[in-house]
Amino acid sequence: MKIIDLSQTLYDHMPVYPGDADVIIEQAQTFAKDGWNMKRIHINLHDGTHVNIPIHGTKNGRNLDSYIIDDFIGKSFLFMSEKDIKKGYGVIFSDKNIDWDLAKIIVKRKPKFIGLSEKFEFDIEIEKFLLEKEIISYERLANTQKLPKEFMFYGVPLNIKEADGSPVRAFAVF
Repeated sequence: MKIIDLSQTLYDHMPVYPGDADVIIEQAQTFAKDGWNMKRIHINLHDGTHVNIPIHGTKNGRNLDSYIIDDFIGKSFLFMSEKDIKKGYGVIFSDKNIDWDLAKIIVKRKPKFIGLSEKFEFDIEIEKFLLEKEIISYERLANTQKLPKEFMFYGVPLNIKEADGSPVRAFAVF
């Protein structure tokens, strides 16, 4: 069994989407003063490797509370051609961004979820289109060039009440 970590490292002042608030990771308590160490993070739910769910880009979309853990785990394929987009399976895009033609195929075939390499950024209108059609999407996946053709994908969000997305620790097992 091999595991590939697909998550970006979170760090203080890391790059974020233009116009978004800065990521801040600060020392809240120290062992010397408080008897333990504890850091505090200030982060948007869409910084670093994260999952988007419909309410992120739609007026009346589902929020995180309406999903179960299983919705974020599944057998997946590395995208090489349109035939890799299959109902009920995840598909991860490593070397290609999602254009309108692919977005329409994704909506028609209804994969369990899609994921986009950190090398690419969703076109906002395409992202909203996919969210309106209830397509779960991951962004900023790292190390996608190391993925085999087929693998199990895990990208479980934090359990945040009524959230529109969440940072995830994503990884592939094969």
